[in-house]
Amino acid sequence: QVQVAESGGGLVQAGGSLRLSCAYSGNTFDDNAFGWYRQAPGTQREMVAFISSGGTTHYGNSAGGRFTISRDGAKNTVFLQMNNLKPEDTGVYYCNTDFLIATVFDAKFTSWGPGTQVTVSS
Repeated sequence: QVQVAESGGGLVQAGGSLRLSCAYSGNTFDDNAFGWYRQAPGTQREMVAFISSGGTTHYGNSAGGRFTISRDGAKNTVFLQMNNLKPEDTGVYYCNTDFLIATVFDAKFTSWGPGTQVTVSS
């Protein structure tokens, strides 16, 4: 059962910024780790950013110091701030969550939401 809803994608020029939101509808937000993942056409889904329940973060190689993941317990929402976007950042961005860090880190989920499309033009 998917308990997250992604939003905030769109079309942006290279060098621009977007902030993605992941709204969580369950009741274990403070206990869960969250991840943002990207799937470009013809490629496998890859992890872009991870945040633990305690706020520890980890970024995939593609983030390149340009992305920041954060979480807001008052809003039950996780954000992905993406700056200096590049055409290769284009893809569908998904959020997902679990109590187990390994599940989030390895993206071993049984279900996914629709994601949000990010398109970066050159």
